[in-house]
Amino acid sequence: MHLTAQKLWTKDFLIISLVNFFLTLIFFLLMVTIGVHAVSAYGASTSEAGLVTGIFIIGTLVGRLFIGRLIDSIGRRKTLLIGLTFFTATILLYFLDFGIGFLLFTRFVHGLGMGLSSTATGTIVAQVIPGSRKGEGIGYYSMSSTLATAIGPFVGLMMSQYTSFSVIFLTCLIVGLISLGSALFVKVPEAENPQVIRGFSLGAFVEPKALPIALIIGVAALSYSSVLSYINFYASELDLVEAASIFFLVYSIAVLISRPITGRLMDARGANVVMYPAIVLFAIGMLVLSQANNAVMLLLAGALIGLGFGNIQSGTQAIAVKAADPHRMGMATSTFFIALDAGLGFGPYLIGLLIPLTGFSTLYLLLSGVACFTVLLYYLMNGRRERTEMKRAA
Repeated sequence: MHLTAQKLWTKDFLIISLVNFFLTLIFFLLMVTIGVHAVSAYGASTSEAGLVTGIFIIGTLVGRLFIGRLIDSIGRRKTLLIGLTFFTATILLYFLDFGIGFLLFTRFVHGLGMGLSSTATGTIVAQVIPGSRKGEGIGYYSMSSTLATAIGPFVGLMMSQYTSFSVIFLTCLIVGLISLGSALFVKVPEAENPQVIRGFSLGAFVEPKALPIALIIGVAALSYSSVLSYINFYASELDLVEAASIFFLVYSIAVLISRPITGRLMDARGANVVMYPAIVLFAIGMLVLSQANNAVMLLLAGALIGLGFGNIQSGTQAIAVKAADPHRMGMATSTFFIALDAGLGFGPYLIGLLIPLTGFSTLYLLLSGVACFTVLLYYLMNGRRERTEMKRAA
């Protein structure tokens, strides 16, 4: 086997990871600030501000429903450039002041651009990573999102305190242009003999082989959405706002430290050796969060959730891509992200209905139980088959 065939840190891999970092940075920077903008500029209610925040993810989800077949029909690089151009151009709409309805429209179409762009980057990176290093490579690639998860909210909150929203939107526009400019240098081989499914069958929108593992990330993301959306409210209730400000920094550090290790483990010993511990750690993290009464416990929960959900996310993405045929890689990536976005997008609304009945502590305790159930779900959807395949390969 030639060493060059196993090279991971190529120019294309680095550029695509950088593009993904910029996309995720813009997403999180706006995620933590746009609701405040809706309230201050248009007098939006709390529920309207939540809709302004969440409708972006709904737009992303809609975009992903069609991006898979677009990638497989017109090519990955072309789809990426179209998506990034649309995503960046849409930022200009934030500068227009036509009321809360127009802001909702802007958030939705911006989400469409995110769906196009991020699915294309995920598909391209799966193409340029050597097959024998797929788990490791996707782990490193996912770290670009993890960095943005830590930096985006921090920068957004700082800018909302010390600058105007016009400056925030201008910053996002500049970052978007840099992302688009970087993508021009990507050279990626297209799939040979693409078999594009026509019509409106299931396979025209999702990859059936990726659906079982997509269910796992969907359930996990629904639980994790409670952390993304309500950790600040929970921290305020506990009088731990200062600790909550670095919660996602601790989360990100845990992911950054663990993913290179778990990626190599996954390639060497299979997905189960990573997925089972990750799901258990996620469940323990949610349990600790439910019982947190001081800063140490809150941040310990952040680390455990990072080790858990952070590796569930990269692990399930690698499994989804490996499950598909090469010419269906774009559809498999799209299927994975559809499930992820569905959990993150609809989770806050569904969980928000429970909070008045349960309170935050009981809510996180219940979601710890959901995470425990995910162990069984993973065994049924993928773990049992994975174990059989590993035994055959031994």
